[in-house]
Amino acid sequence: MIPHPRRVTLRRLGDDDQDEFLRLVRLSAELHHPWMSLPATPAEFRDFLHRFTDPEAAQSLLVLVRETGAVAGMININGIVRGRFQSASLGYAAFAPTAGRGYMTEGLALVLRHAFERLRLHRLEAQIQPDNHASLKLVRRLGFRYEGVSPELLFIDGAWRDHERWAITSTMAGCTAAPHPTLPTR
Repeated sequence: MIPHPRRVTLRRLGDDDQDEFLRLVRLSAELHHPWMSLPATPAEFRDFLHRFTDPEAAQSLLVLVRETGAVAGMININGIVRGRFQSASLGYAAFAPTAGRGYMTEGLALVLRHAFERLRLHRLEAQIQPDNHASLKLVRRLGFRYEGVSPELLFIDGAWRDHERWAITSTMAGCTAAPHPTLPTR
């Protein structure tokens, strides 16, 4: 069952977030290396944001601390596929000023609820480099299951990196939303 977080909220990433996002990326460079590379310039931010113009295909959500409004991290729902698949992949990053306080666990719980209840997806996957222990702990805490290793899956930090595949389904999460209308009846 997905927990009901109280300390964070979500909102879509937008144009007005550019300066704050780039500032947080700079402050978090050590935290993210070598696991990921986020936009570091205004041009890269605009290209990144453009990937999320169609919310039926992908969404980028900021995790905000309710009490202060601080951006604790971001979570992307990438590559939404409908029909028989009803699936998407997740990408996420905490930001250094608030890392290690459980905000990403709460934020990802909200994203799972959003994906399963509002978007009515059936399955979400996270691909994680085997040495990224913080990310592995995060998905384990929320009930994802390990499904194997994909060798040389993503090009990160100048090389093709192996990734563990972790997934969770709406059934595993205890969500009972009606199926999306694009799901065939048989």
